[in-house]
Amino acid sequence: MVTDVSKPGAGAAVPDLPEDDALREAGLAPSGAGRILIIACGALAREIVELCRVNGWDHMDLQCLPAILHNHPERIAPAVEAAVMERRAGYETVFVAYGDCGTGGGLAALCGKLGVEMLEGPHCYSFFEGNAEFAARGEMTAFYLTDFLVRQFEAFVWKPLGLDRHPELREMYFGNYESLVYQAQTEDARLTALAQSHAERLGLRFERRFTGYGDLAHALAGAKLGPPKGGEPSSGRLES
Repeated sequence: MVTDVSKPGAGAAVPDLPEDDALREAGLAPSGAGRILIIACGALAREIVELCRVNGWDHMDLQCLPAILHNHPERIAPAVEAAVMERRAGYETVFVAYGDCGTGGGLAALCGKLGVEMLEGPHCYSFFEGNAEFAARGEMTAFYLTDFLVRQFEAFVWKPLGLDRHPELREMYFGNYESLVYQAQTEDARLTALAQSHAERLGLRFERRFTGYGDLAHALAGAKLGPPKGGEPSSGRLES
């Protein structure tokens, strides 16, 4: 049975996590006495903490690198390498919770060199959707947002592209897109409304897909030293 962590309350923000702005700029230092260290993007912090909570994965510690590294993908692999080298002696296993994320295969090559596992998939949009399903869709004209990116739209999209100062650039950046696809990890009407407003600002058709946590749950379960507590890990998907 899959535990539902997608409804408000069950999937709500964890109180001891910093605010999104801090996860964007500073990340999250590891804490606890776990045997496995998850090194992740700050944009995945809330999802990973919630998955650990509902599945009883209390022997996993989480370290998050600043989410803003996604605006400079050439910095991701060096930052991951530094984190692995600094922390790995204190853990039995290190798992890297990043997809390729624009590194052009550089992160996978690094993880191979270091002997650590990482998430499968080109980016979080793929593993949230499910890598096989995302690849089968083959969407070329969709612009994607996750829960985190809906909340952080100004900092990750609008301002870095200069649209706050030059809205006339919208057509240059988004003229070849047809839709904004909001991949929802949680059932939150406020986030849905906010995502729809982002689509309107970009002049794109809006589509919402509830993905839950997709392949992320099973990837983390695979990094465990023992079987998942209580059987199958929670994926965040609602049962039919």
